Amino acid sequence: MPEHRKLTDAGIAKLRARAREYTVWDTRVAGLGVRVRPSGSRTFIYNRKTDASVRKMSFGPALLRKVEDVRRECLAAAAQASDAGGTSREAAPLLRDFVAGPWKAACWDRFKPSTQRTYGSLLKGALLPTFGARHLDRIARGMALGWFESYSRTAPRNADKALALLGQILDHAIACGHIGTNPARGIAHNPDRKSTRFLSREEIARLHHVLDRHAGGSASEAQQADIVRLLLLTGCRKSEIVRLRRDEVKGDRLELRDSKTGPRTVWLNGLARQIVEQRLRNGNGPWVFPSPLDPARPRSPDLLLWYRARREAGIEDVRLHDLRHTVASQAAMNGVPLPTVARLLGHSNVRMTMRYAHVGDREVETAAERVGQAVNAIMGGKPSHRPEGARSVGTAPSVTSQSTDGRSGLDRDRTRADALIAKKQPCSR
Repeated sequence: MPEHRKLTDAGIAKLRARAREYTVWDTRVAGLGVRVRPSGSRTFIYNRKTDASVRKMSFGPALLRKVEDVRRECLAAAAQASDAGGTSREAAPLLRDFVAGPWKAACWDRFKPSTQRTYGSLLKGALLPTFGARHLDRIARGMALGWFESYSRTAPRNADKALALLGQILDHAIACGHIGTNPARGIAHNPDRKSTRFLSREEIARLHHVLDRHAGGSASEAQQADIVRLLLLTGCRKSEIVRLRRDEVKGDRLELRDSKTGPRTVWLNGLARQIVEQRLRNGNGPWVFPSPLDPARPRSPDLLLWYRARREAGIEDVRLHDLRHTVASQAAMNGVPLPTVARLLGHSNVRMTMRYAHVGDREVETAAERVGQAVNAIMGGKPSHRPEGARSVGTAPSVTSQSTDGRSGLDRDRTRADALIAKKQPCSR
């Protein structure tokens, strides 16, 4: 089966010889590939289709040339041949026909159900209205850039997702030989919001009181208040709670079948379990939070109550996703190890968790004071007085705590260390 990938200089350098000659084809320029012989030599080749046959060309050793330079030469050769010979090729299909046919047949089943829902929404609302009636080879870079900039002014995150999807579709069009380059590639995405926002203890208390008030309102308000409260108690993503199924509730845990990182288990604390159990008693449909209009469907992901609640709680700069940051931060400040926090949030690696588990200024100040006390004790000084109102971090005991024999923790540690060293020293004869 032909091997296709985006060719890069680093990737070409890693290609290894096999028992038989093979070729790796580029997904950016149709017909461009790297031929690898059993001897280990790697050569750029280009197969250009004409009306009558396939014209085969070589562009020299792959390790001595930049792949971007070779791509430009391939496109220039194809354009020159087309102008000189007046050759015509079959028109590229419309984007909507290509998406509904070859692209969906090759790619759609590989996506998770949640990804399929997202991509379906982006196709229907953003891509097909703009590019659906255009032939693939008539989608220019300027057109893609103008659409992206206009979309980014109102919905920058969705614009990024739609641009990535467009690029993926056009990459497949290259692999199918309909176009030579991808006009969506190289367009810079919108900068990420570098936010470390999470709720303080006082803000959590204010939000809790506001949600209590709205829980006594309409059925929709009570439902939304429970969803927001569960997000704050579990650290789940909004989609994981809004689309929570009844059969995913297993006593004191949720067995989610389709989270962002695949199936995962969410353990429920006491209050979260009470909320879920109350919801299960109030209905008998497949969803824990059904749509008020059609109980056979989950409720809408739009939580309009959140905007009112955060305004009333005085936290208008907080996003709903920041509740997830809050759970991670509270866990870290209470001494929970980062690998455990990663499992709590359903992260596939701890690096992502480190972006979430922020620590407040007060906790940093308290930690600095503890470190200062420890160093001061080592240098023989008197322990400094803890600032009024300072709180300890986590559950670790103070390094300057006194034992019943009057010695500090540091003295005891030094005694144990000296005894260990003496034990390991060889006996002198």
